[in-house]
Amino acid sequence: MIKLTRIDHRLLHGQVVFRWSKTLGIDCILIASDTVINDELRMGALRMAKPSNCKLVIKNVDDSIKALISGVTDKYQLLIITENITDAYRLCQKVEAIKEINFGGTRMTEGKKQISKAIFVTDEEIEMIEKMNEMGIKMNVQMVPDDTPEDIMKLIKGR
Repeated sequence: MIKLTRIDHRLLHGQVVFRWSKTLGIDCILIASDTVINDELRMGALRMAKPSNCKLVIKNVDDSIKALISGVTDKYQLLIITENITDAYRLCQKVEAIKEINFGGTRMTEGKKQISKAIFVTDEEIEMIEKMNEMGIKMNVQMVPDDTPEDIMKLIKGR
């Protein structure tokens, strides 16, 4: 069962490892990323950062989609993490079980607009967010479970 799908360019860090996984009772973390899967150093660091009581699976986005659709992940209390909006959008296009996305943080790079403390987006990413909204996916910005979620559509419209 998918407990949370999160976009966070930092992937596994204290907020995810300790706060989200504990609050949601996560027993498996799936990192869906085409870049991480090709970087042995990053994969090693992520394996060391995972909670001791969780399984960690790192797959590219297409293989993540296949696993999620196949039902092989259904037995887990699953946290899916992508490092960017594009990867989350690709997942949402194929995996109907994703009903909600939590935005934890996106990289600040040239040409991006800041819409909240840790969320920076391009016009293309705004289009993807709007399409996910049209698909009925609830999206909010929430750094930690104790924070009040902010509707990303309101943040985009307020920019």
